[in-house]
Amino acid sequence: MTVHPRRFDHTHAAELRELLLDVHDDCYAQSENRDGFDSRERFAWFLDRWSQRPGWDCVVGYDGDEAAGFAYGAPLVSASPWWDKVSGLEPGFAREDGTRTFAVSEIMVRPRWRKTGTAALLHEELLRGRPEERATLLVNSAHPKVQALYEEWGYVPVGHTRPYDDAPVMTAMVRPLAGRDRPGR
Repeated sequence: MTVHPRRFDHTHAAELRELLLDVHDDCYAQSENRDGFDSRERFAWFLDRWSQRPGWDCVVGYDGDEAAGFAYGAPLVSASPWWDKVSGLEPGFAREDGTRTFAVSEIMVRPRWRKTGTAALLHEELLRGRPEERATLLVNSAHPKVQALYEEWGYVPVGHTRPYDDAPVMTAMVRPLAGRDRPGR
């Protein structure tokens, strides 16, 4: 299996929508919560919301002509609600202006390509060349192995949040970009 990443922006969102939804469905087929927070409909709402943001960036990994997975995100703009419910942040940490933080909203890899390095490949391609000083993501706090993987990728936990009433408790994580120092709290 060889996965080749291809980059897309918000102008491709409509043509990518069904593909990303199908990858989501494969990834969450065994989820206990696939009728709730992990449902196709709920993910479609998030996808539509994120893919229309200025600066939305998406990397889809292809193995031949089959999508193995994707990663996407966008810069956090001023007054972004991303940090609103995160506990324990120091003053000024959540200040955003559209150039400070790139939020990695989703990383999904179909089961057949898991544990092959595909997630890391897609993630690194998504962040390659980003001008922001840091990247952030949220990880389900009930998945310590996934959080440990993100720590291997250079992320540090900065707090906990439940961004939506039906969401699990998440760990907010941050990592520096472009060779910058590790962000503090």
